[in-house]
Amino acid sequence: MCLHLLVFIFYAIDWNSPEIEPFELVFFANYALMAFVVNYILLPRFLYPKAYKHFGIALLLVLGVAVLLEEFVLESVYFPDTRGQEFPGFFYTLLDILPVMVALVGAKFAWEALLKQQEVEELQTAIKESELHYLKSQINPHFLFNNMNNLYAYAIEQSPRTPEIILELSSVLRYMLYDCKAEYVPLEKEVEHLEHFVNISALQIEDRGTVTFNANVDSGYCIAPLILVVFVENAFKHSTASQSEAIVIDIAIKIDARGNLQLICSNSFEQQSNTNDLSSGIGLKNVQKRLQLLYPNAHDLEVKIEENRYTVVLSLKLHQLSAV
Repeated sequence: MCLHLLVFIFYAIDWNSPEIEPFELVFFANYALMAFVVNYILLPRFLYPKAYKHFGIALLLVLGVAVLLEEFVLESVYFPDTRGQEFPGFFYTLLDILPVMVALVGAKFAWEALLKQQEVEELQTAIKESELHYLKSQINPHFLFNNMNNLYAYAIEQSPRTPEIILELSSVLRYMLYDCKAEYVPLEKEVEHLEHFVNISALQIEDRGTVTFNANVDSGYCIAPLILVVFVENAFKHSTASQSEAIVIDIAIKIDARGNLQLICSNSFEQQSNTNDLSSGIGLKNVQKRLQLLYPNAHDLEVKIEENRYTVVLSLKLHQLSAV
């Protein structure tokens, strides 16, 4: 309604003589009626289903009806002795009709295009959230598969470390199941979870090597949950699978004053093992996809394989906790 009023003002009012004549209302109603037919019949029935040929024919018919109504009906009623006496031609009359109809139809078309774009963005967001949920859900069974056998072995041996393993495993699972449902979590919670994970994974090594974990992080930042743990899990998996002794795993996390986090995860491995598998696997592909979705143009992942050393360097631009 506001659009029609605005278009009518530009169409009908002459600022040198601002009075509105009755014929202007009737002529404008003719244009508005034809625009209504285009907006609510032709667009949804022909243009949107991409029946362009039918839309073009129907549009020409509507314009023809508008011209005929104006020239042979309305002008005969309001201007019987002047304009109603002659027909200046289809295209001449069309020049008067088109600006109003283009304004009314174009505004409707633009509004629907805006709504459609909003729907597409909402759909893309829903797809992204669904994909992230799926990727995150893959991590829990992946972690359990890699650790339940270890717990079973300690239980069979009736190791005194079994309660310790269960306690660490409980902390890790509690975080996975309850604390990391949000898209982002406080950085210190993620680091605490990572420490529990390192503790339970280090039990697999015992006296076959050394594990170091250093984290120097500030509060006030948040991070996508379960992003860092995949690299640490891979470090333990590849080291223990390829070496029976002299295992060395070093994990360091630091953050600068601008909120740039850096994870350096390095592990030893034997050259005779299949090094091609080091850069593959569900976990690593999973986290790379999540990084692309959650940190587009805000992360850098570098993987180095040098002699008997495999190193991952991940840099992330973190969000402020208050901004999420």
